[in-house]
Amino acid sequence: MMAPSQFDPVAIVAALERYGVDYVLIGGLAQVLRGVDVVTEDVDICPSFARGNLERLNEALAELGPAGAEVARVDEDALARGPVEMQTEHGELKLVGSPQGVPNGFVALRRAATRERIGRGISPLTASAGDLAAMAGALGRGEDRERLMMLRRLVELEAGREPSPRTSEQARIASSQTARRAPRTTR
Repeated sequence: MMAPSQFDPVAIVAALERYGVDYVLIGGLAQVLRGVDVVTEDVDICPSFARGNLERLNEALAELGPAGAEVARVDEDALARGPVEMQTEHGELKLVGSPQGVPNGFVALRRAATRERIGRGISPLTASAGDLAAMAGALGRGEDRERLMMLRRLVELEAGREPSPRTSEQARIASSQTARRAPRTTR
């Protein structure tokens, strides 16, 4: 399947919103909306399994699919087996029925989720920093370590708490990174 000419996450989210799909935005794009400095190349969502919602999701997917291509229908069984990845005209869309780290998927995620502006007048329901941290921690991937630290800091800021004391290793790394970035002056 051909890759899209340009990743356009807003177009993907706009189609979901147009069809009234109930979902929570998760993954890298949700982290970006929460303030994490990360580059993402797909849109990850956790859809509701409620009656009628999967039908609306399939209608949105039919619109998003590459022109002339047959788009597989998504059902509860497919989502229960694991993430469903789909290539759309605007980039990759990943459907996650039960994200690791968040038991009960959509039902649990929507409790702390808030609507965040993404552009073009669209504000998807976006997972909280705490839930994003729980998912990143549960995945245990190396690339999520720095994101996890940023997400935990966001949780602390949202709660109005001072940051947790750094371990000596974290302080050493931060100090060396700051030293590398500091401008050098000469006399």
